[in-house]
Amino acid sequence: MKTIQNYIRDSISILFLSIFLPLFSIASIVFLIKLATYTAVIQLSIFEMAKLFFFMLPELLFYTLPLSFFVAITLALFKLSNDNEIIVLFALGIRPKLILQILLKPAIFLSIILLVNFFILFPHAKVLSSNFISYKKSEAKFNLSASEFGHKFGEWLLYLGKDNLDETYSDVVLFNKKQNEEVLIRAKDAEIINDSGILRLKLTSGEGYSYSDKKFTQIDFEIMYINDTMKTDLDKYETPMEYWLPKAPSEKKKKTLISNILFSLFPILSIFLAATIGIVHTRHQKGKIYLFMFMGIIIYYTLAVALQLVIASYALPVLIFGWLGAMTSCRATASV
Repeated sequence: MKTIQNYIRDSISILFLSIFLPLFSIASIVFLIKLATYTAVIQLSIFEMAKLFFFMLPELLFYTLPLSFFVAITLALFKLSNDNEIIVLFALGIRPKLILQILLKPAIFLSIILLVNFFILFPHAKVLSSNFISYKKSEAKFNLSASEFGHKFGEWLLYLGKDNLDETYSDVVLFNKKQNEEVLIRAKDAEIINDSGILRLKLTSGEGYSYSDKKFTQIDFEIMYINDTMKTDLDKYETPMEYWLPKAPSEKKKKTLISNILFSLFPILSIFLAATIGIVHTRHQKGKIYLFMFMGIIIYYTLAVALQLVIASYALPVLIFGWLGAMTSCRATASV
């Protein structure tokens, strides 16, 4: 019995790797193309793109692992049927129930990995990715250069006379018009400083003028710092539970949580579909296995998304028990 278990699992492992690696590569290319679109807005180095890709890795694995597993076990069972090995197993008294039990252990293990992945790793990776992109976007707003046109720096209008090779600027003028006062600052040199996501303008050797209807003020300075008032909006969360079920109810996160639970359970529920499709009479159903696999994946994922939109949390028992009932009926019909 142990020999049969090892043989089936070895067959699944080989097929799983041969399916997962190409699928993961294709999905990675798609995600890299998505990352490349960010370069139209922000500047990213190779290291920063690798960091963003690492943040997307949990989501990438969440969708490729269950699909690869389902296709692998289906093709493994179909190979046994095609080589008439499944007939030999049945002749030896090995029932389909035992084959399902052999498949159930790796399916449960994979579902647990997917649950941990989306419930714990997803929030952390999503927040890090979102904050990193927000940080780079705020930084990109201040890729300043000298020109005849001015720039906006928070509440200030900024004019740069000259770009220097050391990434500083010369002949800098700032202007801020308030309700009852106008402020004009002129500096010999200026430098942009990024202090933990807060941008500061360091002015050197200059003077400032403040004037209103009642008074006029002048100051001279050696160094002056002006902070950007438009801070980067960063997402924060303490625990995964706080992310998925925040104090302020989020209908979007609730629906995503339900659908992701159903996606995580797909490896367990898919073994019944794999047995229905893979254990066949090859003379009559040989050319239909790929169509049935594709239709099975589409139907399950469509139902998971549609049901959570319509009946919310009730989608969990409805889809689980409905799917198991449908698979049992299909298998019974096929055996007849």
